[in-house]
Amino acid sequence: MELNPPLLQLATQALDLVLDFKRPADAVLSAFFREHKKLGSHDRAFVAEAVFGVLRRYRYLSVVVPAANPRTLIVAWLIKSRGVSGATLERFAKPELVQHIRDAATDNLPLGVAAELPDWVVDKLRPDMSDADILALGRALQQTAPLDLRVNAFKAERDAVLAQLTVAGIAAVATPFSPWGIRLKEHPAINRHPLFLDGSIEVQDEGSQLLALLLGARRGEMVCDFCAGAGGKTLAIGAMMASTGRLYAFDVAEKRLTNLKPRLARSGLSNVMPQLIASENDTRVKRLAGKLDRVLVDAPCSGLGTLRRNPDLKFRQSPESIDELTQKQAAILRSAAKLLKPGGRLVYATCSLLREENEAIVEGLLAEGGFTLHPVNGLLAQHRIPLDTGAMLKLSPAVHGTDGFFAAALVKGGAA
Repeated sequence: MELNPPLLQLATQALDLVLDFKRPADAVLSAFFREHKKLGSHDRAFVAEAVFGVLRRYRYLSVVVPAANPRTLIVAWLIKSRGVSGATLERFAKPELVQHIRDAATDNLPLGVAAELPDWVVDKLRPDMSDADILALGRALQQTAPLDLRVNAFKAERDAVLAQLTVAGIAAVATPFSPWGIRLKEHPAINRHPLFLDGSIEVQDEGSQLLALLLGARRGEMVCDFCAGAGGKTLAIGAMMASTGRLYAFDVAEKRLTNLKPRLARSGLSNVMPQLIASENDTRVKRLAGKLDRVLVDAPCSGLGTLRRNPDLKFRQSPESIDELTQKQAAILRSAAKLLKPGGRLVYATCSLLREENEAIVEGLLAEGGFTLHPVNGLLAQHRIPLDTGAMLKLSPAVHGTDGFFAAALVKGGAA
């Protein structure tokens, strides 16, 4: 693609809108593209790549420019990440700026800058991780996430889907841990593929797929996905149940449940009951107290494990927002726990990397009594999955190639 000043100016404008960090970057970009309908697909792709490229390396790029603003950051990204020459940029950037970026000292950067994580996040990780591990995690989070698919076990088999994708010229491999997972090498428009349209596959990170496996829902059971969102995990659970029993999909956001409807229709499942609730204390929740076999709580969280996809999230969170989230997480888990019958299984999960959103929340419920920890490494071993992170699941892009995920399985009153 030929770089030209108008295109670089558009990328600068888009970045300027994103850098106030008040709204998700992908939502800001979508609105920007709606206002610039005449942009071609290649130009849109460049603008998106530039914006997300800067967000992934924002702290580092801010060090190498004389003054961090959208224009200088775009120039620094082009030089440092894309290897663009000064001659190519001569109509967009002054030679002095290009030279300053080239000469900037980047040895001995502080850990937060090198890892591209806010200092407060580094401080929270340090009690459990060495600096080398934090740096490895940060570098993994800077990479673009692969496109993972989940084969709908109610409709298709993974080997058959892999064969069809190969015939279609789509490079794909089986994921190492999830028995339903497929990882694509590129990012094709999979939502137009016949396998997607007929509900045989869904887009879902491998780590997220494993949460359904840990829940272990069986045919004929009564199950609840307590924070269902757009239903990726709901559909995986429903397929495990072979569309039998009853699967409640609760969420407080009507828009998210609306997004579930077309996915549910494609899936072929008839056992899913989406229900909008006002809060974790809704009467629809209380009505099910003591009746359910299994409950999944994929709790609202900081999302720091998803920085490969949402690099702006680390700048939209703060220690204060984490404090608010942990109070909400504890309240949700406590309410969800009341739904289980004796011997029922509760799985608590987040896509956070922070102990206070993860182990600390689980330990809080265990301390209240009535639940015991069911080691997840044992559950995974039952499914012959070669993954052992201890009694609780802790997935990292640096080690496992998934998003950052946490999960713990609890049993009401005893073994399940």
